[in-house]
Amino acid sequence: MSLHWTLIAGFLYAEIGAVLLLIIPLISTRRWHAFFKSRFLKGLQSQLSYYFYIIVAILLMFFLDAIREMWKYSQIDHNDGSHASHLDAQMQNHMRLFRAQRNMYISGFAGFLCLVINRMVSLISKNATLKAEKEAALKQAEGATRAAQSVLDSAGGDEESAETKALKEQVSNLEKELTSANKNVESMKSQSESLAQEYDRLMEEKDKLERKVNTMGDKKDE
Repeated sequence: MSLHWTLIAGFLYAEIGAVLLLIIPLISTRRWHAFFKSRFLKGLQSQLSYYFYIIVAILLMFFLDAIREMWKYSQIDHNDGSHASHLDAQMQNHMRLFRAQRNMYISGFAGFLCLVINRMVSLISKNATLKAEKEAALKQAEGATRAAQSVLDSAGGDEESAETKALKEQVSNLEKELTSANKNVESMKSQSESLAQEYDRLMEEKDKLERKVNTMGDKKDE
């Protein structure tokens, strides 16, 4: 294998390792998002995007070249199928065709995984962002719920205190009325007692007067 195809094969193996690392849930999406949004990668973001398209273009170029080589050797093999001079030439042709097919698979899978990794990084970042927004929305909803509950509780407390004040005022008014009524009863009771005493005194005076009148009548009759 030549040097450039060795490099492409090494790049393919590195991509396979990166895909496995992204798929296996060893690192959370939040940590991946923090890593992707780090200052170092942010500084290299424009350059990485530029290098990404360059790598995809190079892999596509090698993929097309491998297809061309594979088509060339397959045509040679087809033409030499009935006119082969000896077995050694056929073996060389098959070996070159095999290398062209191998190179096509290596470059094709390397380019495909490059696109897959780019898409996975984008989806992981979006997933982490959505999770963060979801947590923020849940916290805001919980805060709003607590605030609404506190407002309702405070409103209920105000109503309760107003009702309590009204009841206290009613109780105070009733106590005043009861005190006034008790005073009136006591006054009426004392007045009735005075009237009873006065009535008794008047009855005694009446009896005395009647007795005097009777005594004076008896004296006149004698």
